Amino acid sequence: MNEQEIIELAQNGNRQALAELVKNYEQTVFNFAFKVCRNRDRAEHTMQETFMSMVKNIKQFSGKSKLSTWLYTIVSNHCLMQARSNKNKLMDSLDDEEKFIDESEIADWKVRPEQVTENNELKKILDDAIQKLPQDYKVVFLLRDIEGLSTEETSKVVDLSIPAVKSRLHRARAFLRNELNKTFKNGQE
Repeated sequence: MNEQEIIELAQNGNRQALAELVKNYEQTVFNFAFKVCRNRDRAEHTMQETFMSMVKNIKQFSGKSKLSTWLYTIVSNHCLMQARSNKNKLMDSLDDEEKFIDESEIADWKVRPEQVTENNELKKILDDAIQKLPQDYKVVFLLRDIEGLSTEETSKVVDLSIPAVKSRLHRARAFLRNELNKTFKNGQE
């Protein structure tokens, strides 16, 4: 059965079809929620809220976009609402992501330890810079440059015009470039 058929069954109240959609998208939804929230508990909460919203509103899914685009919209909305309600709390560091990596999948004995250290340092520097982005810019950056959505898909997810998405992405990239330049300049002094 293809995804469209599963969606139609789910829209008609088929619980097995709904469970199949959740199973198919749980990792994608969690990963994106984690990239935005930077906290496992918040990402899990966002994932649960996203799927509750999906189950509750699946009949409203028109099929004009991909289901994944619709789910990114729901995740983004939940993450933005959560960020607004927790505005003064700091986002957790990317270091928490290390707990979720299966070492057997990434172990490469050809990589030298100093390369791993450099990569971890670069990852931390980039993560710190991304965390400084305003939430609305961060979501656009993550959708386009990390998740690989098109500008059109991103505009649907965040409910902005294509020029607005391009503008936010441009500003987010410029901000990150400036943050990285500051970090590397300070490191050379």
